[in-house]
Amino acid sequence: MKKQTQAIHTPFQERDAYNALSMPVYHTAAYEFDNADDMADAFCGRTTAPDYSRITNPTVTYFENKVKTLTGAHEVIALSSGMAAISNTLLAIAATGKNIVSSHHMFGNTYALISGTLRRFGVAAHLCDLTDIDEVERNIDGDTCCIYLEIITNPQMEVADLSKLSRLARAKNIPLIADTTMIPFTKFTAKALGVDIEVVSSTKYLSGGATSIGGLVIDYGTCTDFGKRMKSEMLLNFGAYMTPHVAYMHTIGLETLDARYRIQAGNALDLAQRLQSLPQICRVNYIGLPDNPYHALAVRQFGDTAGAMVTIELADKEACFRFINKLKLIRRATNLFDNKSLAIHPASTIFGNFTDDERRAMDILDTTIRLSVGLEDVDDLFDDIKQALK
Repeated sequence: MKKQTQAIHTPFQERDAYNALSMPVYHTAAYEFDNADDMADAFCGRTTAPDYSRITNPTVTYFENKVKTLTGAHEVIALSSGMAAISNTLLAIAATGKNIVSSHHMFGNTYALISGTLRRFGVAAHLCDLTDIDEVERNIDGDTCCIYLEIITNPQMEVADLSKLSRLARAKNIPLIADTTMIPFTKFTAKALGVDIEVVSSTKYLSGGATSIGGLVIDYGTCTDFGKRMKSEMLLNFGAYMTPHVAYMHTIGLETLDARYRIQAGNALDLAQRLQSLPQICRVNYIGLPDNPYHALAVRQFGDTAGAMVTIELADKEACFRFINKLKLIRRATNLFDNKSLAIHPASTIFGNFTDDERRAMDILDTTIRLSVGLEDVDDLFDDIKQALK
């Protein structure tokens, strides 16, 4: 079956008692067993029977199985947010005295986690230019536990060569971990590019229009002991498992993902092309534009799609604020890939608590507006941007 069909027709783990077409929401904390032996087997992982909904739940398991089918993963774990997916993954990989090789170009909270929070637990950050493979290699040493990156950085929109990084990671016997939120896993195959572990904010495309918060860890089984540690430590000891109701909404969202994404990505390309004609905009940054410096690499990695995030550069911070304040259709809000189009000034919001020096190191500019392109008619979006620029 094609991926869109798989997203709709993945079978239940067990037949529903009432033959429901949608997986029921199992809003329960615990499960009764027929006998003590069955209970012991479930708690010790010798069977797949659910024991406690902080660790496993039939509704969440069904969502995980759908993602597993679509990605060909060895294991999928659904968590309470994208940041939970990132933090649990890195905590499973790292340890005191180890270091993570990554980039200055990351989402603000991910940057704070890797460069700040984990440092307090003795995990160092080696931040470098991931588009320079020689520089990456110089930053890897005997204590490096992984290479971590975003496939399209938010909001700088940098693209690194995943195949080159994978070959280097294999040579150094460390995993390549990639946040693939920007392009749905239904549109490209991270495993084929050498990614060992994907982390995804399922809040974005998957949730079906920003209905709920969630995250995914997609494990391809190439990192020794990672899956075991996620199951036996992270889920048990950190308690970040996805709730059943969120899993239900994400499952429904996954069924319409392909249809929604085609419109959003098409809108983003169309809008980016139109925005290049506006004299008030100093630069349009979108990897789907042929003149973008990462366009050719993005096509090789992701095919004929470039996501639904566009950034524009205006004259100064004041111009950015005036623009945002005058928008009438596009919403002033954070998040990405809602059904509604959204606009935000990253430097004063997502990165607002960083110092000027830290923002400069991350190439976060006062002149940048980030647009998340939704499902509206492109003519209406373009008209709203034009009137806001006047």
